Amino acid sequence: MEAMTANHADTDARADLISYLDFHVEAGVDAALDERPHDRFAEAEAPQASAQKQSEPAPRHEPPPTRREPPPMRREAPSDEGSVLEFRRELPSRDAPAREPPRTYGNAAGAKPGEAADDARARAEQMKTLDELEALLRGFEGCGLRFTAKNLVFADGNPQARVMFVGEAPGADEDRIGKPFMGRSGQLLDRMMAAIGLDRTSAYISNVVPWRPPGNRNPTPQEISICRPFVERQIELANPDILVCLGAPATQTLTGTKDGILKARGRFYPYRLGDGREIRALATLHPAYLLRQPVQKRLAWRDFRMLKSALDGSASGK
Repeated sequence: MEAMTANHADTDARADLISYLDFHVEAGVDAALDERPHDRFAEAEAPQASAQKQSEPAPRHEPPPTRREPPPMRREAPSDEGSVLEFRRELPSRDAPAREPPRTYGNAAGAKPGEAADDARARAEQMKTLDELEALLRGFEGCGLRFTAKNLVFADGNPQARVMFVGEAPGADEDRIGKPFMGRSGQLLDRMMAAIGLDRTSAYISNVVPWRPPGNRNPTPQEISICRPFVERQIELANPDILVCLGAPATQTLTGTKDGILKARGRFYPYRLGDGREIRALATLHPAYLLRQPVQKRLAWRDFRMLKSALDGSASGK
């Protein structure tokens, strides 16, 4: 009887442990980054606090305040005319060293809104090739998603292709493999491209955000604003003829429209590159949305037929 009770206890403990792990997986905690937890906010604030402490002078033990005498008067030698004596007070020097402006690079958790985005834009503009841009992103620490993601998901396909697809952010499969659209939505995208004669050798694929948000949540507006300069520079360097925005976040980020994707889809928007050139951006539905709403595949098929016509040079306004 006691053995049966012990077996039941072990079974209950095992079930509780599995439920506990399932809860964390559903919450996005599906990868062990280290053997012990880290407080990223404290780590980001520690260098700033240390630097501030070092810059402060050591406390001095001064005697009780006494009556201060005015600064001594300095008598200058008489001028050549020899009649007037000039007196002046000694003043403290005003040539104090200028303080260096604070930098947010490497302090993602403590970065102020806008500062990390400005830093990202300044750095992205300096990159001359896609390889340089990818190397920059691998070392960029201005976005907190970098610390929770397993891999950087930069791009896949042919950067010389005439069409470039841009999604929202990587998922679990993409984060594990390090390439965009590797899961079920990627398989659907491959079939959609194949229907109009495209594959990953004739298309270039990327995301607005190159790191997976925890639990596959939507990226925050601040995270998008930090990553936006990188994808914009990526589009400039790839220089496609047509840009395809997959889903509402990519469409709204790159075209500036506030419309929902069902209203925005099926239209070409002007997209201006940094050097003043203008290309066309087509808004369509994200493959992940089509997996949840298969009935909407007919709308995506219409959009891809428009893309095919545009690539063939027969679309209106070409």
